[in-house]
Amino acid sequence: MTDTPTAHSPVQGQAKAQFTVPPKHPMVTVLGSGDALLRVIEKAFPAADIHVRGNEISAVGDAREVALVQRLFDEMMLVLRTGQPMTEDAVERSIAMLRASEDGNGPEETPAEVLTQNILSSRGRTIRPKTLNQKRYVDAIDKHTVVFGIGPAGTGKTYLAMAKAVQALQSKQVNRIILTRPAVEAGERLGFLPGTLYEKIDPYLRPLYDALHDMLDPDSIPRLMAAGTIEVAPLAYMRGRTLNDAFIILDEAQNTSAEQMKMFLTRLGFDSKIVITGDVTQVDLPAGTKSGLRQVQEILEGLDDVHFSRLSSQDVVRHKLVGRIVDAYEKYDSENGTQNGSHKGRDKRK
Repeated sequence: MTDTPTAHSPVQGQAKAQFTVPPKHPMVTVLGSGDALLRVIEKAFPAADIHVRGNEISAVGDAREVALVQRLFDEMMLVLRTGQPMTEDAVERSIAMLRASEDGNGPEETPAEVLTQNILSSRGRTIRPKTLNQKRYVDAIDKHTVVFGIGPAGTGKTYLAMAKAVQALQSKQVNRIILTRPAVEAGERLGFLPGTLYEKIDPYLRPLYDALHDMLDPDSIPRLMAAGTIEVAPLAYMRGRTLNDAFIILDEAQNTSAEQMKMFLTRLGFDSKIVITGDVTQVDLPAGTKSGLRQVQEILEGLDDVHFSRLSSQDVVRHKLVGRIVDAYEKYDSENGTQNGSHKGRDKRK
């Protein structure tokens, strides 16, 4: 940051933008603690010289870069006016969206629209999409009866689906939530694990319980489950049922067989909604068994009221390194002839 008492003026061929932060917004909310947000912006726009004086921010330099800086601060203020803080991650994602928009490949949605869409407020925190693809995924759940959320770990596909399920239950759009996963893992089978059936399947369902505890009062969850308002069960328990007036989530769907996927989809009853999530690069099925999640894309793509939302490493909302790890594995798989992250001989296509 350059803090100077004199105004700096553009030279020929440069542009200048001036931005005033309203007095009710402390500069630290715009610049970040220790100017952390400003450093992110300066790094992203090396062709623009950004100066701060009091509550005035100015940018001088390349006309396109300066225009983007101006748009960025406008978007940041729209977010801050909602009472939501800006983070370094949110600033980086906003810059990426603005650059994509400038290139003509960008979305109709603005960064502020993406970052301020509330899904669920619970226990003092608000669950929101953090990327454009996450927002489009959430919007698709509102608009379609069956939605597939396909992407790598950390993209929020299950967490956001569960937030939408809780929202639908609380607003009485549905009477119950059904959460299910296939009880499959590489190397072990349930029959060889110790304990009762419940103790055997509990580790597979534990991530769903953990997400529920983030979204609901933990004391209410046993009561809701005892009443059948929330059901968490292995996929095998869905066979032979018709699920009416329910929000149904199938997680880890890459580990369903083609037959299981068909069985699950045909459980759909009246006034229900289905969200199916999975990562086609993490298939744990026995060799020769085709993933139902991979096959269903070929069968249902383009079908009315069915939507496929595809998320990528750019939508990972965990530690930044997770996205880079996902990219590194994808590069390795492509260079070594493995398909969709599965080793040769596993999950062979037929």
